[in-house]
Amino acid sequence: MSAPLLSVTILLLGRALLGGAESFIITGGVAWGLALVGPSNAGRVIAWVGMAMFAALALGAPLGVMLYAAGGFLAIAAATVLVPLATILLLAPLAPVPPQRGARPAILKVASVVWMPGLGSALSSIGFGTMLAFSSLLSTERQWNPVWLLFSAFAVSLVAARMLLGHLPDRLGGARVALVSVLIEAAGLALIWMAPNQALAALGALLTGSGFALVYPGLGVEAVRRAPPQSRGLAMGAYTAFLDVALGFGSPALGLIAGWAGLSSVFLAGALVVLGAAAIAVRLLYAPLNAK
Repeated sequence: MSAPLLSVTILLLGRALLGGAESFIITGGVAWGLALVGPSNAGRVIAWVGMAMFAALALGAPLGVMLYAAGGFLAIAAATVLVPLATILLLAPLAPVPPQRGARPAILKVASVVWMPGLGSALSSIGFGTMLAFSSLLSTERQWNPVWLLFSAFAVSLVAARMLLGHLPDRLGGARVALVSVLIEAAGLALIWMAPNQALAALGALLTGSGFALVYPGLGVEAVRRAPPQSRGLAMGAYTAFLDVALGFGSPALGLIAGWAGLSSVFLAGALVVLGAAAIAVRLLYAPLNAK
């Protein structure tokens, strides 16, 4: 379009609609899964929903490059519109799950029991935001090819960890699993910061992905177990909001750090922020469970 202001306005409106829709899709998917299999499998439900999302991200990076080479942004736009519409065909024949009955607590009451897991998730998600926004930029700056390798390594390791280990939060406890996972995630980010070559950076990306993989479901288990049964969907919505807010504010803050101290410093900053989630996990290990 030749009108820059109109183009930017349309872009912002589209992103706002996309963000709201994605929030409902993720929260609805998790709530649906919990209704089907119960809260005792909360960790596995959260892990598998996230696994599907990150599998799409892992495939999307190289496919996006191929589509752009074949047909430019028009090809990418067409694919991103048509592929999600195909899910309607999958969902249409499925029977809805009846909602649990009972008085629904106010959002503030639900938030009061999920804020601590949510804060831990927000801190750990800075590692995800770092990989999403800066891994390709770091590769470009250092002339590492292919530029999508680091993020794809992150996403593939995340999917593999959730597929193989997604049951651990339900079996061992969400806070305990999240604590170990946060330390692995932080170590991976630190390795990328120090990496002199793409091979070591890719190893760091693998560690970051495998660590982040179980933080979100692990802390999500703690959020679900603390929420009233009839409000678990609302609890997951509030819990997910912490992650979204962290990404919304964290990525620009990391951009400022990159401009001030260089791209590699972003990964060190991300590692330090992620370590803050370890303190939250330790606190949850000893916090009483007060699900209503």
